[in-house]
Amino acid sequence: MTFDGRGPGSDASGRLEPQFQAFTVALFQACFLLRVRRSGHMKQDLTRRALLVGTGATVIGAAVAAAAQVRGAEQSQGAERRPAPHYGLLIDLNQCASRGNCRACIDACHEAHSVPTIIDPRHEVKWVWKAPLGRVFPEQTHSLTPTQRLQLPVLVTCNHCTLPACTRVCPTRATWKRSDGVVMQDPHRCIGCRYCMAACPYGSRSFNWEDPPKSQQRGTYPQRSAGVVEKCTFCAERIDQGQLPMCVEACSRAGAGALCFGDLNDPNSEACRRLATLQVLRRKPELGTQPNVYYLI
Repeated sequence: MTFDGRGPGSDASGRLEPQFQAFTVALFQACFLLRVRRSGHMKQDLTRRALLVGTGATVIGAAVAAAAQVRGAEQSQGAERRPAPHYGLLIDLNQCASRGNCRACIDACHEAHSVPTIIDPRHEVKWVWKAPLGRVFPEQTHSLTPTQRLQLPVLVTCNHCTLPACTRVCPTRATWKRSDGVVMQDPHRCIGCRYCMAACPYGSRSFNWEDPPKSQQRGTYPQRSAGVVEKCTFCAERIDQGQLPMCVEACSRAGAGALCFGDLNDPNSEACRRLATLQVLRRKPELGTQPNVYYLI
């Protein structure tokens, strides 16, 4: 048995629980009535029976109030026990690779967010793209890995890390992590220092070297300007409305079914169930950033 410094009926902060508070109040009121009765200050027609009735009513009223407090506290604790959502993306490597040159998810993302098409590879801007397996997972290859497998296309995007390096180096907080795990990027705060690009070990950020052509403005998502960084945001504007990210929706429409998005804190979500039963990879786990993009193998 350990001693934690708490008195009987108190919580972790040392305060009395609601039911003990009510009992204490009722006991105090009963003692006060008895004291007044004995001191002769109460009216002569106050009999023992009237005293007991009054005390009983006080105790019952206090008990009802305590019960209401307890129910409210339990409901509040129940709400607190439900963890906030923490979003993650699952990519089925084999399913995605089997689609060959499919770009449904890439085109849908870039269309929805007005990502400019720039021919010069040194200046290209991309939120979602494909890269060879050997480059994405070099630690998963060896000297005997077939060349064909090394060239398998792997979908790449921002990993929305639990411990993102990019957010720690940004001097203006233009990039930050939301409570649901989504790492955001605000082009209005960005001063173009590119510290976040240097800190990101995955190369998931793009810099606008020039103003995008106005003719490439698509949809309602605002274009960025020269001198700012941009990246995938898990379609925060969509998930806030209860919708899936555009890439996941497009992949499903195309019939590929290679992408799965969901709340990793919800054991009933499809993403959580698949992570619990399938073997997965994460990019550069040794760095400790804890990516929230998982690759099913």
